[in-house]
Amino acid sequence: MAKHDPEWNESYYFVFYDKKQNLGGMTRLGFKPNKNEAMAFLILFLPDGSAGAYQHMERIDDRTRKKRLQAGQIVHQPQLDGIWKYGLVGNIAITRKPEDLGNITEHPELVSKMLPLSMDVSLTPINDVYEYRENRTTESKELGEESGDEHWEQIGKVSGQIKLGDTSFSIEDAMGQRHHTNGVRDMTGIGNWLYYVIWFSKDLCANPTAIVTEDGRVSAGGFIFKNGKNIPIKSIRVLDQEFREEVFPVSSRLELIDESNQTHLLESRAGPVVPVPFTDKEGNLSILAQSFGTFTLDGVADGYGSFETLRRIRDYKKTHSSPKRL
Repeated sequence: MAKHDPEWNESYYFVFYDKKQNLGGMTRLGFKPNKNEAMAFLILFLPDGSAGAYQHMERIDDRTRKKRLQAGQIVHQPQLDGIWKYGLVGNIAITRKPEDLGNITEHPELVSKMLPLSMDVSLTPINDVYEYRENRTTESKELGEESGDEHWEQIGKVSGQIKLGDTSFSIEDAMGQRHHTNGVRDMTGIGNWLYYVIWFSKDLCANPTAIVTEDGRVSAGGFIFKNGKNIPIKSIRVLDQEFREEVFPVSSRLELIDESNQTHLLESRAGPVVPVPFTDKEGNLSILAQSFGTFTLDGVADGYGSFETLRRIRDYKKTHSSPKRL
């Protein structure tokens, strides 16, 4: 898609999970330079089962953005040594149930508390940057353009400090991943997608992603990181996906075929979900579900990481109260 399109987007994303403390989060910066728009969000899944969110949108001068990757109080900042730093000093809304975060605009009473948050964490890479597009088939490239023309991923170890209210979390050698994408992202027009960031150890990770169109075509991407090497995923077959109320992911089974034509079986189960809705001018609704899950790859259990799905909803409004933006 053309870079001059008003919806052309440059996105920076970071996800991490501290398994020892049952603490995880994801944050995104999105810039639309042709519209001088910027957005940012942070979602935290907390050890007691609750969740918190910060969201911000603003108009921004593109020259200012190039000096610092920031929107509102969220900063993503690369360092000269390849380390990335992520920071936020602000207030976040907490709900006892993560699903309730999608409804707090319409129902502010669902917010159990507002807490000050200070986050200062860094990601130190452990693999070479992986670019999706150069390893995709022609058809996958064409379908993938609707969720970003270019897509770079990198795994790392995460350390730092998070202070939430009176509680402090010290993070050491947790697993994390970042990505950077460029392109037009049509959240209500592309059908459905899945995007998993999975860690077993520093020697085995996986990042399968797929767009599934309404006619069943699949744009596959991602990689398996094993023993220091990025192994491209050539194709993905969805064997099974289970959703609750059409929106909330429950489980999945995928067949992954890598560049050596080796077949892998990935079995996954999602945890608590934060729904993030997107509505276009025609009223079409898609729900981006942010979650952390558990994973088994070729019989190797104890994988963990982010479990993200996008669902295009046709009749959801007829039978449910539509989720509102964070």
